Amino acid sequence: MDGITQLVPRDRFLPLRPRETHAGEPRRAGIEIEFGELTEAEAADVVARTLGGTPREIAAHDFEVETPDLGRVLICLDTSFRDKAGSALTDLGLQLGRAVVPVEVVTPPLHPDQLPEAERLRGALRAAGARGSREGVFLGFGLHLNPEIPGQDAADLVPIVRAFALIEDWLRKADPIDPSRRLLPFVDPYPRSLIDRLASAGPDWTLEAFADAYLDETPTRNRGLDMLPCLAHLAKDRVAQALGPGAASIGARPTFHYRLPDCRIDEPGWRLAYEWNRWVMVERLAADTAALKGLAADWLDYRAALTTTRSDWYAHLDRVLCKLELWDGSCGKDGKTAP
Repeated sequence: MDGITQLVPRDRFLPLRPRETHAGEPRRAGIEIEFGELTEAEAADVVARTLGGTPREIAAHDFEVETPDLGRVLICLDTSFRDKAGSALTDLGLQLGRAVVPVEVVTPPLHPDQLPEAERLRGALRAAGARGSREGVFLGFGLHLNPEIPGQDAADLVPIVRAFALIEDWLRKADPIDPSRRLLPFVDPYPRSLIDRLASAGPDWTLEAFADAYLDETPTRNRGLDMLPCLAHLAKDRVAQALGPGAASIGARPTFHYRLPDCRIDEPGWRLAYEWNRWVMVERLAADTAALKGLAADWLDYRAALTTTRSDWYAHLDRVLCKLELWDGSCGKDGKTAP
């Protein structure tokens, strides 16, 4: 594991950057936790015991718990088959597939002060026997974070997506995701053509220009940072034109859908705050205009060179990120990782 990664806080949730929306409200974030071993009913009972409320089955393989403080928490078998559940053949397939099909707990949008409650729930699920990505060859369970966008203009989105695109190689290599998730198509890296366009984008880029570039280069949900739900909310017609009938299945919402992290719920040292704070590093880089501009220029130089390799870019990122101290100021100014 990379030296910087070891310094990312696990005991607290760092604030998003910016902390508030343009309306002056704290930016909320939904959390989706995928795991195995527990059934939907068992997981719903854990949610109710931990956060309060009573489990209620709302459909085949779907439960909800209306908690007194957080609101409605959903618990479901995370597969497209659940929409067709009810026939004997489909239900049999679901039962046989439980070894690799995760149960998913989905929180409502949480106020920053409520994030520790999600961590408390993670601990309770682990204690009940939930298992994560690295407990089997074909599991590939993920943790999805859905931070609310700060606003609806290109200036609110593009810097954050650009920052993620430029350091995605570092996020993937500094603490590699499980091999099963690398083999499955759900979190493929952004294509270099998209990174090129994001790095080259000027300050005059409009929301429409960003949407067109994203839809041209990666019209798929299967990315570590999936922007299609956000674009479906902000540029519905463009998404419909690009995706055709497939656009109807996208749940439009004003969030960044960060789906890169593994769910390692059964591992003693793993915490939601760790993955959250790695996302905060992306937002902090986006907020540092000079650093982001410099890194974009570095990317274009790297792409223009004929002798560079992918590992060269990772090594460059490691030096730059160490100097920027995006994880809370725990690294030396000389670019060397603090002991």
